[in-house]
Amino acid sequence: MGSGKQRLFTKEFRAEAVRLALTSDQPDSQIAKDLGVGFSTLKAWIQRHREAALVSQSKDDPARELKRLRRENQLLRQERDLLKKAAVFFAKESR
Repeated sequence: MGSGKQRLFTKEFRAEAVRLALTSDQPDSQIAKDLGVGFSTLKAWIQRHREAALVSQSKDDPARELKRLRRENQLLRQERDLLKKAAVFFAKESR
């Protein structure tokens, strides 16, 4: 949306968009286009939905929550290490 205005979508609309994306045979990009939302917006809604589902499941099972947090921590460490390597690489390239 090039106008700079952000459209507000209802909670119900977002939930239905996520349900469509998770159950449809169509690619997420097509669903986003059909619904008139940005692809990255739809992907963000799906990600939030998945995270909320994990958190709600984890509240019932501390061992599952610990496993999820360890997995997330490992991913964050990998991303951090990758960014450190990229920073070193680009610092060398700019000299």
